[in-house]
Amino acid sequence: MNRRTALTGLMTAPLAAGASKASGAPSFRPSERDARDVLIRGAATVLTMAPEIGDGLLGEVRGADVLVRDRRVHAVGQGLDVPAGARLVDASGKLVMPGFIDVHNHLWQSSFRGGCSGQELDGWLDGCHVPVLDALTPEHIFWFVLLSCVDVLGSGVTTVVDWLAPMPYPMHVQYFAALDRSGLRFVVAASNDARDTRLVPRLNRELVSSCPRASLQVAGSALTAALEQMRADYGTARDLGVMYHCHLLETEDQRRGEPVRALREAGALGPGTLAAHAVHLTVEEMALLAGHDVRMAHCPLSNMRLGSGVMRLPELHRHGVKIGLGQDGAANDSSDYFALMKTAVGLQRAVHQRADVHPRIPDVLYMATLGGAEAIGMDDRVGSLTPGKAADLIIVDPHTANFAPRRDWTSQLVLNGQPHNVSHVFVDGAEVKKDGQVMSVDVAETVARAERASRTLHG
Repeated sequence: MNRRTALTGLMTAPLAAGASKASGAPSFRPSERDARDVLIRGAATVLTMAPEIGDGLLGEVRGADVLVRDRRVHAVGQGLDVPAGARLVDASGKLVMPGFIDVHNHLWQSSFRGGCSGQELDGWLDGCHVPVLDALTPEHIFWFVLLSCVDVLGSGVTTVVDWLAPMPYPMHVQYFAALDRSGLRFVVAASNDARDTRLVPRLNRELVSSCPRASLQVAGSALTAALEQMRADYGTARDLGVMYHCHLLETEDQRRGEPVRALREAGALGPGTLAAHAVHLTVEEMALLAGHDVRMAHCPLSNMRLGSGVMRLPELHRHGVKIGLGQDGAANDSSDYFALMKTAVGLQRAVHQRADVHPRIPDVLYMATLGGAEAIGMDDRVGSLTPGKAADLIIVDPHTANFAPRRDWTSQLVLNGQPHNVSHVFVDGAEVKKDGQVMSVDVAETVARAERASRTLHG
C-alpha cells in the first residue's frame, strides 16, 4: 500500500534488546554445518523450473537427488554420488523445488493484521496504516518485521521484496537488523527522505552492502503531481543499478493521478521498473507497459481483501509481461503463499468462468518461483534449481491429512498445500527451517515480543 501522508517526527525509542549500534541485532550467520556439502537424497519429485534439466515448463525430475556445494546448486539427478563429508537430508516420498519469491510485501504491517477489516483501501490506510506507522518505534519495527519474516519463511518463501514506507534512518537500522537476523534473502525498496535526499545511497552503502543476502530497490510513486520526485528517484535507481518499485492503479480512483502518464514523462518506463498491483490498466496501457518490458507484482489476496479489483492477468500474459506474486503486508493478513497461489488461479477462473484461463497450475508455480525472479531481475541468481544458482530451495512433505493421497502433486501443491507442509527451507545453502521448525529465529520469543509491542500500540 502507498502511504498517504508523510511520516513526521523522528522516532527516538531505543534499539531492540541486545542490539548493536552497527546492525541493530545479531545477524543470521550460517553454521559450519551449513557450510558443508548437502545431498538432498531420494526426492519423489524435484521441480527444477528448468526445462533443460527435467520435463515440461516446471522441469520435473522423478526420483532425484539435489547436491548443494558452496551454497549453490551443484547438480540435480538420479543416484548422485555422496561427496566425502557431505550432510545427507532424506527427502524420500517428498517434493523438492525452488523457494517461493514474494515480489511485493510490507513486513512491518504485521503490527495491525486483521485491522480495518471492513474498509476499502482509503479507509484501511486512514484507519490502520497511517496511525500505526506514525506511532511505531525502532524496537516495534524490529519485532514486527521479524514476526513477518518467521511467517514468510515458514510458508516456503526464500526471497522477499519489501517496500518500505517513508521513515527516518534510525528505523531502517532495525528493519535491516530483523531481515538479516531471519536468514531470508531480501530486497528492500526504500525511498529518499525529504530531509535526506541521499538516504537510499546511504542505506546501500551502510546496510545493504554488509549483508550478502540483501539487495536494494528504490521505492517511489507514480503521480503526475510528483514528476520531479519521480525523475530523481528513477535517476537514483539508475545510478545504483537497481529497480524502481512503485504502486500502480491499485484502485480505479488512482487514475486521477495519471500514473501511467507520469511513468512515461518521468522516463521510468522500462525493465528497471516494477509496478505493484496494476489492477485498472486499460488495453492501451497494458500494451504500452508491455512494450517497454515493465515488470509487475500481482497481489490477489490483498486486492480481494480491500475490494480493489482483479488484475487482467490473462491479457498481460498474452502481452508477455513478466509478473510475480506479492503478499502485500497486512492486507494479505497472513503469509500463506499456498493460499496466494490458489487465489491467483481461482480469481481468474471465477471472472472468466473457465478453468483453462491463465494462470493454470503450472503457470502459477512458475510465477511463484522463476517468474518472480524474472520480475525482479534476479533470475540469474534464484528461482530455479539450475546448477550454479544459489541454493534457495524447499522440501514439501505431502504425507499429511490436507495433502494425501498422492494423485497429481503439481496440482496438489497449489490446491492442497499449506505452510505446515514445508518441512525444510534452505536459503543460500543454509537450513533455516528443519523438520517443520524455523531454526534461524527464536519463534516463541519473537511472537511474545511482537504481542507486547502490539499492546503498546493498540492497548
